[in-house]
Amino acid sequence: MENSDEALCRRVAERDEAAFDLLVERYRERAWRLAWSILRDAEAARDVSQDAFIRLYEAAGSFAGRARFSTWFYRLLVNRCLDHRRRNRWWRLWARDEGEAPGGETLLERQPAPAYDPGDALSREQAVSALWAAVDRLPPRQRAVVTLQAQEELSTAEIADVLKCSQATVRVHLHRALKTLRRTLEKR
Repeated sequence: MENSDEALCRRVAERDEAAFDLLVERYRERAWRLAWSILRDAEAARDVSQDAFIRLYEAAGSFAGRARFSTWFYRLLVNRCLDHRRRNRWWRLWARDEGEAPGGETLLERQPAPAYDPGDALSREQAVSALWAAVDRLPPRQRAVVTLQAQEELSTAEIADVLKCSQATVRVHLHRALKTLRRTLEKR
């Protein structure tokens, strides 16, 4: 049997548990990483990515194959993330009003390339931390565009498919995000 993502999705539509398990195995880490990049909460990212896999299982029959499976799945996942953020907005506003920071938020950790000079490695690590902290403060759609392009290496067309918007809108979100990031990092 063919094991491409698209073929596995067709098999999932026929309720093939083994095909579903293979897709979950292939996409589990990427799904969690993308959800975390949007939500910035490890537990919520785990819950939302699991919910996206449940939705995948339920909706596999609606996958028409007009886009790659990954694009279709990322669309499911990003929509779940944005829905989660909308549903939980009241909590963040309340927590801010109470003077408490929302729990569980951490900076994205990246490993710098090996360096001989510990000072250079520290500077690079601080720059990466500052960059991802600035990404964390972007609006959700801009953060999603940056994450899908930088981490998942999706093209503008694929990101447009995931977010269900035009390629021009993706470019606008990316342009605004980069402008904000430059401005934020120049202030450092």
